[in-house]
Amino acid sequence: MTHIETPDTIISANYAAMSKKAAHEIAALLHSKPDAVIGLATGSTPIGMYAELVRMHEEEGLDFSQATFFNLDEYVGIPHDHPQSYHHFMHEHLFSNVNANPERIHIPNGNAVDLEAECARYEQGIKDAGGIDLQVLGIGANGHIGFCEPGTDFTLGTHITQLTEQTRNDNARFFDDDHEQVPTEALSMGPATIMSAKRIIVLANNTAKTNKTHAVHDALYGDVTQDIPATILQKHPDVSFYLDWSIQREVQKMIASQSERSFSRD
Repeated sequence: MTHIETPDTIISANYAAMSKKAAHEIAALLHSKPDAVIGLATGSTPIGMYAELVRMHEEEGLDFSQATFFNLDEYVGIPHDHPQSYHHFMHEHLFSNVNANPERIHIPNGNAVDLEAECARYEQGIKDAGGIDLQVLGIGANGHIGFCEPGTDFTLGTHITQLTEQTRNDNARFFDDDHEQVPTEALSMGPATIMSAKRIIVLANNTAKTNKTHAVHDALYGDVTQDIPATILQKHPDVSFYLDWSIQREVQKMIASQSERSFSRD
């Protein structure tokens, strides 16, 4: 498949500045539409954004009470109170620290007796809420968004996914660096669910343990392919990548290197 259009990029000097910019976009939406429907992500990248949202709630009175929240994903088979469950993560970093209405907080139930039915229920819940106004995403080193792993059918809605070895290895850092503790399955919004959001923002920075330069480069400039799920975002009419300067610099180096190789072949 061919390249469509390069998404917008918003570059910040560092991770903290990137996190604040993303948080301020969410705050602006809540100010303009208090009952907005917002899709949220987990992982280390959005923690700074959540901290800034909590600060704005505590110091500036940012109101979450009328908004509805849908989380991207959840592991299958670990209790909600497990330190690495996404139920626990979201309450620790955001929901327990702001005035979000518990009845408007939605996270997939990875312990449901019927996981297929849970996926269908979750997908219908998003539709019943009127669709997602703003979806927050991270991006995996292998180009996954949510837990939509390489090879995921772009037409899928919320579904059960088998986690790749790379994803489990990347996430082992959250499980005492023990790969065996990382669940093998998760429930995740699908590409079709994500793409139905009115606006999408993607947060990305490199860390000592996870380098996302190639994934970000391909998501922005590569061909649209199910092998790199994030490339589907090129087809969305309103998407922005929030990047810190360090990852932007590495992406630019990749582009320059590719141009040099192309020039030398010519």
